[in-house]
Amino acid sequence: MVDSDSIDAESGTKAAGTRYSQAYEGLRSLLLSGSIEPGTRLTEADLTRMFNVSRSTMRSALVRLTQEGYVSSEVNRGVRTRSFSPEEAADILEARETLESALAGKAAERATAEEIEDMRRTLRDMEEARSRGDQDAYSRGNRSFHQQIKLAAHQTTLARAYDTLLYPLVMRQYRNLSVQHPRTGSIEEHQAIFLAIVTRNPDAAVAAMRHHVGSARRALLLDKSPLPPVT
Repeated sequence: MVDSDSIDAESGTKAAGTRYSQAYEGLRSLLLSGSIEPGTRLTEADLTRMFNVSRSTMRSALVRLTQEGYVSSEVNRGVRTRSFSPEEAADILEARETLESALAGKAAERATAEEIEDMRRTLRDMEEARSRGDQDAYSRGNRSFHQQIKLAAHQTTLARAYDTLLYPLVMRQYRNLSVQHPRTGSIEEHQAIFLAIVTRNPDAAVAAMRHHVGSARRALLLDKSPLPPVT
């Protein structure tokens, strides 16, 4: 005989887990999108309304995001989006350069024909976005292209380490608004990475990605003081 109480309990547990995942993934994606200024205070009341979850669920998601470094929590100051010192930012971007270059090299060895075609389409979309001056579409394409390379590497350990980096938050904080977007030479750098992958040249893919990520890093304002926290 099926125990209805056990079924109800199991269903409730799954539902709670789903709500927690939605809160965690939703806020994490929002933070990584760069739409929230560094140092912005996050209140549980606002977040529970935004993600339609209970305060306890949101609190659990915030604890995890704090542990992972996406937000900071201080006594009497609450939870805020992370703000990075120039030294912290430089360390994160250096790690990104190393990891993403290695992923590009693996993608040159392991990418499937279908994955290469996906990259080709994304690169074509980026070129079209640049030609019509659509910065948002170009940025979306840029993120997709890098994600496709990571997946095409078929290297779980490298990919997991890469995913822990908080470089999108660093890029958001230290972006140079006076620099043209997309940055001059950006599309050509993506093309060079793609060519190395298509021709199955891991060394060239590593070098092309390292040059690309390094150029993006040098375009940031890491020699300047970080933006002041939003109060």
